[in-house]
Amino acid sequence: MKDYNTLAVDARKKNGGMIFTGLKTKLETIDDLATYYTPGIAQPCREIAEHPERSKQLTIRKNTVAVISDGSAVLGLGNIGPEAALPVMEGKSMLFKQFGGVDAFPIVLATQDTEEIIETVKRIAPTFGGINLEDISAPRCFEIEERLKEALDIPVFHDDQHGTAIVVLAALINALKVVEKKLETVRIVMSGSGAAGVAIAKLLKTAGAKNIELADSKGMVCCTRDNLNSQKQELCSLNCGSLADGIKNADVFIGVSKAGIVTKDMVRSMNENAIIFALANPTPEIMPDIAKSAGAAVVASGRSDFPNQINNVLVFPGLFRGLLDKGVTNVTDAIKLNAATALANLVENPTADKVIPLPFDENVAPAIANSV
Repeated sequence: MKDYNTLAVDARKKNGGMIFTGLKTKLETIDDLATYYTPGIAQPCREIAEHPERSKQLTIRKNTVAVISDGSAVLGLGNIGPEAALPVMEGKSMLFKQFGGVDAFPIVLATQDTEEIIETVKRIAPTFGGINLEDISAPRCFEIEERLKEALDIPVFHDDQHGTAIVVLAALINALKVVEKKLETVRIVMSGSGAAGVAIAKLLKTAGAKNIELADSKGMVCCTRDNLNSQKQELCSLNCGSLADGIKNADVFIGVSKAGIVTKDMVRSMNENAIIFALANPTPEIMPDIAKSAGAAVVASGRSDFPNQINNVLVFPGLFRGLLDKGVTNVTDAIKLNAATALANLVENPTADKVIPLPFDENVAPAIANSV
C-alpha cells in the first residue's frame, strides 16, 4: 500500500508547493511589451476607472477565485493555524484548475478574529471574481459568510458547508431510489452540528426532508438543552438521548463528526434498508465494510478506497465555473438544489455501490456549471 503521507511531503519539497502562476500570452517583442504593459496598459485602466464592473472582463477577475482560510478547522486536523493550513488551500487550488479550469489562489490569514477576517476579505476582494471560504470553524463561519455575501458583489461560498451539503443531497437522492424510500418520509439522524452538519440539514429541509434530528458531542441536540447557539436552536428536536438512542429506527444516518462513534449494534437498530453516510475523514464514524456487514443497504464515506466517495471536488470546480461564466453573484438555495439534482442525474441507474459519480468523471464539472 502506498504511503501517501510521505509522497505528499516529498512532492512539495521537490516542487516548492503544488501550484504556480503562468502567462496567457507570450511576451517576446517590443510590440508585446507596449501592448500588455506601457503604453497600451493605460486604456484598460481608463475603461475600468469609468466602468468598474469591466474589471471582471478585462483582468484576472474573470477567472480567479481566492481560497481563503484562517486554519481554525482543517479537516481531520483541527485548529492548526494558517501556515499549516496552506497545503490544503494549495491542494484546493489544484482541484479548481484541474476540474473546472478556474485559476484559484490560496490565501491564509494570520488572524482568527471574525471582524478582522471579514475586513481583510473585503479589502482584497477587488482582485478576485469569487471567494471560496475554507476550514473556518463554526459558528464563526456562518456569520463570516453571510456578512461577506451582503458586502461583496462577487459570489462567496463556504465549501465546507455548501459543497458538502450539495454532494450529500445528490448521493441521498440516488440512495433513496435504491432503497425505494422518499426524502419526505424518511427519518434522518445526523452526527455533527458544525458547519457541514448545519448546512446539510438546512439543504435537506429545503429539498423536502421533514424529519431530521442532529447530534453533537453531548448527544442529541435537544431543544430543552441550555446554551444552544442559534444554528442548533433552529435545528433542535425533542429527542434528548444519546446518539445510540437517537439512531434507533432511523432510515438514514449522516455523520460529519468523528471516527468510530457508530457501532454494528447501532446500525442494526435502524430501520430496514438503512442508509449510512459516514463522512468523517480520514477515519469515518463506522468503516463502510463494517456498516455493510451490520445490514446497511447503502453506505458512503469520504474515502476513495470504498464505493460511493462523497467528495466536495464533485461540486466546487464546476459551480465556480458556472458562477464566473454567467456573472452570478449570489449562491442561492435554488442554485444548490439545481447542482445536487444535476450531480445525481449523472448516475442513470443508481445501485448500492454507485449513488454518486467518480471525481474523475469528465461530465461532472460541465453538468454542475450548466446547472447554475
